[in-house]
Amino acid sequence: MPLNMGMGEILIILVIVLLLFGAKRIPEIAGSLGKGITSFKKNLSDVEGTFKESVRESTPLESSPRREPLPPADHAGAPVTQVEETDRPEPKRLLS
Repeated sequence: MPLNMGMGEILIILVIVLLLFGAKRIPEIAGSLGKGITSFKKNLSDVEGTFKESVRESTPLESSPRREPLPPADHAGAPVTQVEETDRPEPKRLLS
């Protein structure tokens, strides 16, 4: 059920808050709420940085797959050495 609040309802809520907390207390509450949000965002970014650092340390570069260098190419861009059909392994059969 959505809250369809108009300007009148918002003013009534603000007057009730003003009566409950007083004019001097409202800026203090808003300031502490702002500091809390800022602190939460800072701690969240610190945790994210620590997580990224731990992931970077746990996956060293040597564990990444190494690629073999490509064979030299002729002027047309085709490889100089050709792979024969007999050198390839036979594909696995999924259905018999």
